[in-house]
Formats: sequence, structure tokens, C-alpha cells
Amino acid sequence: MLEPLDAIRIDKWLWTARFFKTRSLATEAVSGGKVHVNKQRVKASKDIKIGTELSIHKEGFEWLITVKGIAKQRVSAKEAALLFEESSESLEKRHKQVEIKREERKFLGFQKPEHKPNKKNRDLIHQFKRAD
Repeated sequence: MLEPLDAIRIDKWLWTARFFKTRSLATEAVSGGKVHVNKQRVKASKDIKIGTELSIHKEGFEWLITVKGIAKQRVSAKEAALLFEESSESLEKRHKQVEIKREERKFLGFQKPEHKPNKKNRDLIHQFKRAD
């Protein structure tokens, strides 16, 4: 049987909790100062325990969370959501940032394409690019 873990490296926890797609991306974020433990910058090898407060900056968003569980291996998204608890201020701030980004996209006139180009359209695009 597997023993419950008392502590885990922060880069591995960020990966298991699905904040980053790979462990190397999590390591880069910690080394780059994008992740703070109890308001202190740390190295990727820092062990964290249940109750540790984390501040994670990613893609212009910030998460202020408290570690509620530790998993040894990467788990499903539903299970990963149970590994931490986000503060209400952080959640509200992130939702406001998302709304602001949506409004900016509307204001700048960004529209999602209706469909991907088919083979004929791609050929026309290539011909146009070669003509220059």
C-alpha cells in the first residue's frame, strides 16, 4: 500500500495539481520567481506541506491558494481541484481579469474564424505567399 505523503517538492506538486503541463515548466516558473511560498521566493526543490500558502503567477493571472492535499502522481482535473483551496479575493480578481480581457477582445474587433481553411484555401494562401 502507498503511504500518504507528508511533503513534496513544489515543482512536482504544481505539476500534480495541474497548474503546469510538465514538471520542467513548473520548475522554470518556480526558478523564474512566478511562484512564491508563504510570500517568499523559493527554489524548485523546496518541500511543501499541507497548509502552505502559495502565490502562482501564470499568463497574467494570479492564484492565491492554500495546499489542502498532496498527490504522489498527476491526477485528474476533478481530483486536482481538491488538492488546493483558492482564496475568495483571488477568485474574484481572476474573474474580473477574464471579463476585462473579453471586453478588450470585443473592443479590438477580434473575431474567431468561422472555420479552418480547407485544402483549396490553403493552396491559394500558399500561392499568394509565393507570389511575393
